[in-house]
Amino acid sequence: MSNQVLPAKPAGNLFGNKFFQTILLSNVLLQIGIWVRNFAILMYVTDMTNDDPFAVGLMSFVEFLPIFVFSFIGGTFADRWKPRLTMIWCDLLSAVSVFAVLLTLVYGSWHMVYLVTFISAILSQFSQPSAMKLFKQHIGPEQLQQAMALFQSLIAIFMVIGPSLGVICYQRYGIEISVGIMGVAFLLSAVVLYRIPRDQEVEKRPSGSGGMSQFWNELGDGLKYVWRSPVLKSLGGTFALAGIAVGTVQVLGLFVVTERLGQEKDFLQFLLMVNGVAMLIGGGAVMAIAKKVAPQKLLALGMLISAVTMVGIGLSTNVPTTMVLQFLSGLGFPCIQIGISTMILQWTEEKFVGRVNGVLSPMFMGMMVIMTLVAGKLKQVFPLVGIYCVAGIVMFLGMLLLVPLFKHKPKALGEAVEGTV
Repeated sequence: MSNQVLPAKPAGNLFGNKFFQTILLSNVLLQIGIWVRNFAILMYVTDMTNDDPFAVGLMSFVEFLPIFVFSFIGGTFADRWKPRLTMIWCDLLSAVSVFAVLLTLVYGSWHMVYLVTFISAILSQFSQPSAMKLFKQHIGPEQLQQAMALFQSLIAIFMVIGPSLGVICYQRYGIEISVGIMGVAFLLSAVVLYRIPRDQEVEKRPSGSGGMSQFWNELGDGLKYVWRSPVLKSLGGTFALAGIAVGTVQVLGLFVVTERLGQEKDFLQFLLMVNGVAMLIGGGAVMAIAKKVAPQKLLALGMLISAVTMVGIGLSTNVPTTMVLQFLSGLGFPCIQIGISTMILQWTEEKFVGRVNGVLSPMFMGMMVIMTLVAGKLKQVFPLVGIYCVAGIVMFLGMLLLVPLFKHKPKALGEAVEGTV
């Protein structure tokens, strides 16, 4: 049995926390890989298919389908495995898969670009809940919302520079070099994660048929844990409605640019840059008020802003108006991301973090996967304006589910499973 123990959660400067420094640096590298992947492959697919809406929608489908399928499994294994090693192995395997796909691109079919997204989406379902567990272990409760705000601000920076990074990589160097950059970024992230303090030894679990039986029992315990918590149960309903709304418009942004605004498809990067600047500002604002606003109210505010801007973007045919709406949408997005992450961490015991994440994520991702798959077909049948307006209404309904939670405050986590949160 190892005598290694986790360090005490520091209560001082968040940037002095070795874990937080490391996870931020790792995320910088991952964001480079992700944005090059997203935009280089998007541009490549549109070039190869002559802007086919179904092919564009399929990009989102292959990204989100494995998230839905594997999040249950990944969350449960995250509670069984050592989180630090899990994250390292996931980044290493992502890098290996990217380089393997690069070889097939050079010598085989262009359709293999879908496989890059598919594999890294699967691995993220083991890595993501492990990161949540590490946040819970290494950062004190009073700093969680601030840490999430800083983490979100970093993502916002890449919302500004990421689209241009992906487009430039593809236009200047082509798809092969772009895919190679992804692989290097994932590999460097794995190396950086070695700085995280070593994991505690985990309890040995039985293998074979007994191990599988225990696995399914643990998965069932996670479902029961969520069902018995009024806060987590309501959050699941909110997730499902938000997934329907986001999935519907996720793949249609390109058509807002070309059909509603009359611009070339490359103009999409500028809309996302405006959104990213706003996310950066919004993340900073949330960081400033993190200790004053309950996360459920923060989430409701973000969803309300998102609902209004979805309708507005669908109706707008004016570039400046759409830019303003994208900016407002970006201001609200950190409220959603930070509110969700903080609620899960505050209302969940550490030993259930992976499973709760694995239960709730499919509520969002499942609906999102379905809608990303059918959004291209909906676009062929219904007007873009109507689709965006309906999506905004659905997001608003999801926000209403949060209103009864405004009175709740996190108590001793052991009480959560008794339903007295």
